[in-house]
Amino acid sequence: MKNRISTAALLLILSSSALAAKDGLKPPFQLALGKQLFEDNCAKCHGQWGNGTDQGPPLTHRFYLPNHHADEAIYRAALNGVRAHHWNFGNMPPVEGISRRKLDRIVPYIRWLQKQQPTLGQ
Repeated sequence: MKNRISTAALLLILSSSALAAKDGLKPPFQLALGKQLFEDNCAKCHGQWGNGTDQGPPLTHRFYLPNHHADEAIYRAALNGVRAHHWNFGNMPPVEGISRRKLDRIVPYIRWLQKQQPTLGQ
């Protein structure tokens, strides 16, 4: 069983890396799970690369940098929802199925995306 999980994890990481490389961004290996969790839980509204959609703001915007929104603000928003206060997308509901453990992987990935801002054309 453990071997199957390891194989599945390796395939997930490799496919994630291939997709990122195709688009010019390749997160470090240790962020691969965070990238996958972001895509599964956040990208629908915040965009594949955190650049926003018509449903949610860009997390690569300066409003979301650590000096304005600390990591704990991201945890609270995902776990509890948050009232709209910078954008006109409406209130953000809690993310269904999210946990602090998942966010422990997602938040560093978001911070990495923010550092890639020039690569994203923002």
